[in-house]
Amino acid sequence: MLVLLPPSETKATGGSGAPLDLDALSHRELNPVRDKLVTALVDLAADVPASLAALGLSERQAGEVGRNAELRASATTPALRRYTGVLYDALDVPSLTKAERDRAFARIGVVSALFGLVGAGDAIPAYRLSGGSALPATGPLGALWRPALTPVLAEADEFVVDLRSGPYASLAKAPAAVVVRVVSDDGSGRRRAVSHFNKAHKGLLARALVRSRTEPSTVAGLVKVAASAGLTLEETGAKTLDLVITGNPADKPAA
Repeated sequence: MLVLLPPSETKATGGSGAPLDLDALSHRELNPVRDKLVTALVDLAADVPASLAALGLSERQAGEVGRNAELRASATTPALRRYTGVLYDALDVPSLTKAERDRAFARIGVVSALFGLVGAGDAIPAYRLSGGSALPATGPLGALWRPALTPVLAEADEFVVDLRSGPYASLAKAPAAVVVRVVSDDGSGRRRAVSHFNKAHKGLLARALVRSRTEPSTVAGLVKVAASAGLTLEETGAKTLDLVITGNPADKPAA
C-alpha cells in the first residue's frame, strides 16, 4: 500500500542529517526536476523581495527565504518528521509504537512542490515552496512536474490511497489511486465538502492505515481498516470514497 500525503507549509527546523543528497532520495528519475527547482529557489533567495512575491509571503516571513538560500547546505531530517501542521499533528508520528512508525515509513509517500514524490524516510531540508507557486525561472510547477511525476505515480504497483490536497493533486495524476475526500453529514442526508478540518481527518485516516497490522489491498479492506479506527468511508465511485464526518467536523474520533 502507498498512502499519498500532501506536504505542509509549516516545517520543523533543524535536523541531524547530512545536507541534501538528491541521489539518496527515492525515485531518482525525478532528480533533474528536483535539481532545477532547488537551483531556482537558491538563486531566487538572493533577491528577498522577489522571493517574497514569487512565494506569496509577507515581509514577516522573510526567514523562509533564508531557508531556501541554504537548501544545499542545511541539515536534513526524514520527510515524515520535517512536515508539521494539522494533518501531521493528527497523524502524530511521535506517539506511534516502533512497529507503527516502521509501517508509516514503509507505507507513506509525500508529494511536494520541491521534490515530487519522496518516501516518508527520505532526508530533506526545511524549505518554502507551495504547489500553486510559479517561480520566475521555471514557471508554473504543474507544467514542470506533470511530465516527470505522472509516470512515477502511474507505475506504482501497490494499492494507492490518495489523500493529497488540490494543489498537490494537480501536480500530477495518480491514475490507479483511490481518492478520498472529506465530507460532513448534517444528519439529514445533506453533505458538503469539509475545508477547514479536512486535513485533520485525513491525518486520522493516515494514522489508522499505519497503525493497522493489516495492509489493505482493496477498497473493501480500506473501508474495514477505517471502520476499526472509528472512521466512516463510503464508496462514491469506482476509485472515489467519502470520509464522512457526522455532526461537527471539528470533533475527532479517538485515535
